[in-house]
Amino acid sequence: MFGIGASVVASIHLSQGKVKVARINITQAVVVSSLLLIAYAAVILCNVEKITLLLGSSPRLLPLAAEYMYWFVPFLVFSALLSSGMFFVRLDGSPNYAMVCNIIPALLNIGLDYLFIFVCKWGMFGAALATSLGYIVGAAMILVYLMQPQRVLRLCKVKLSWKSLRLTLRNTGYMCKLGLSSFLCEAAIATMMFAGNYVFIHYLGEDGVAAYSIACYFFPIIFMVYNAIAQSAQPILSYNFGAGHPERVRAAFRLALLTAISCGIIVFAVTALFSSQIASWFVDSRYPAHDLAVEGLPLFASGFVCFGINIVSIGYFQSVERDRPAMAITLLRGFILVLLCFWLMPLLCGVPGIWLAVPASELLTFLFVLTLYCRGKRS
Repeated sequence: MFGIGASVVASIHLSQGKVKVARINITQAVVVSSLLLIAYAAVILCNVEKITLLLGSSPRLLPLAAEYMYWFVPFLVFSALLSSGMFFVRLDGSPNYAMVCNIIPALLNIGLDYLFIFVCKWGMFGAALATSLGYIVGAAMILVYLMQPQRVLRLCKVKLSWKSLRLTLRNTGYMCKLGLSSFLCEAAIATMMFAGNYVFIHYLGEDGVAAYSIACYFFPIIFMVYNAIAQSAQPILSYNFGAGHPERVRAAFRLALLTAISCGIIVFAVTALFSSQIASWFVDSRYPAHDLAVEGLPLFASGFVCFGINIVSIGYFQSVERDRPAMAITLLRGFILVLLCFWLMPLLCGVPGIWLAVPASELLTFLFVLTLYCRGKRS
């Protein structure tokens, strides 16, 4: 939320030659988000067992879950710094370094997981420590980059006066407003999973939930692909929007849309042709869940094209400071329409309707997006 919001604001200021203001923007985002994450972590650490049970842990797993949280939660601030910092590094013209900042912590996490869990026998403590150390290394790489004096976009000193504090709160509030849609897109995946689990177990029992879980495994991967397209286009869109080059904004947006549509068509085709093989990766063919997944996965994947258009459209509206359309699209596709379709589609189409609930919500959202584009052209 802070990363995308600050990146949009800083991009526009850079395009207008306001380099110092852009530096202040990213510094404010880093400081405020870090303070909020520290406070958030403190609240969780004071109520670890209650929060663990609230999140669904059984009493039997409570000691293990609590042990993990005790060693993971204190380092959340480094996770946030890594996530938001990559936006600023990309905006400064170093997308390859931003990618390295993501890859090295991931590889380090995998290697340390093996060392701490299987060699040192540290269990959940080792797993949490491996993840936390990965975040710390990634955040350190981001800080080293953003503190170098030769960088155009870098951290700077922030005044501690009351006026500066008021401006910081105002600016970060606007950043959060712009970035809230991206935050809710992540939460929408959880909504889809929870609602789908409830509907599938109601109509198809445990086998249905097992089949649906396969879709839930690779749906976030598809989301990451589309989100990467939107985030990659964001600096280009925001910079040219701030510089007053609408033709470049349209060209970049068209390219992002075409890329998302192409990815959606390819993924749908692969899923439709190889649904049996995909299902076999997760469930043995002897179980009923396998056959349910083979029939349902192509139906579920039919919405990937509209899904890509919607995600890229959210990123576009955020990039040009139109937070209301971005928020409307997010709420429609991620919460309102998906819940409505999970209720109506099984009644209208039976079992296939359960698999088509998410594609239907994406299609309806796409029609809403289309009306926004048509109105924009007329105006």
